[in-house]
Amino acid sequence: MKPLALALVALAGTATAATPAWPDTPLARVEALALLQTLNADLLSHPSATLTLERWCQAHGLADPPTVHARRVRGAAKALPDDLRRALGIAPDAPVRYRRVQLACGNHVVSEADNWYVGERLTDEMNRQLDTSGMPFGKVVAPLRFSRHTLSARLLWPPLPAGWETRGLPPAVPHPLAVPHQVLQHRALLVDAQGRPFSALVETYTEQVLAFPPPASGP
Repeated sequence: MKPLALALVALAGTATAATPAWPDTPLARVEALALLQTLNADLLSHPSATLTLERWCQAHGLADPPTVHARRVRGAAKALPDDLRRALGIAPDAPVRYRRVQLACGNHVVSEADNWYVGERLTDEMNRQLDTSGMPFGKVVAPLRFSRHTLSARLLWPPLPAGWETRGLPPAVPHPLAVPHQVLQHRALLVDAQGRPFSALVETYTEQVLAFPPPASGP
């Protein structure tokens, strides 16, 4: 990172680190798609997004140590969507708690998560930790031996345009690949060992999951 960028990050405190520029070439687009599909598959096959992200950060050198920590985002609570309320199996007027966090590995905010959870299905100590600390949700509720049930997984940014397999790959252009802020989104339920859902999540993964030099470059 250039000295000016380093200075801006230091001044911002919790600012997101700059993403290394990927070339806008056919190869780089294919590599980006393969990486996002790999991350998506890892998230779908493991119960804890936090631990999956820590493995991802370690494998791609995003921070040393590659520990993911939660940054609380304070403000007005979002309403629980009706479909997620039904999935939690709670009454229309039943209270739920809300927690929004950014999951960061070093200066890289790799995920932004909206979390609605049923406080009465957690222990008092878990509720206290969630209210007062920045610990990731998955680590706090780990004693519940929970499983993750994905409701949907959606690639928000396809590096390759629709129909590329018949029309061919896009040509290389002389500027960096434009990666939007949001690249992947999961909606999921966390279910405890007794089969009770206790948390509904909407997790949006950012361009920072690709904040490392591309594996290769080419035409």
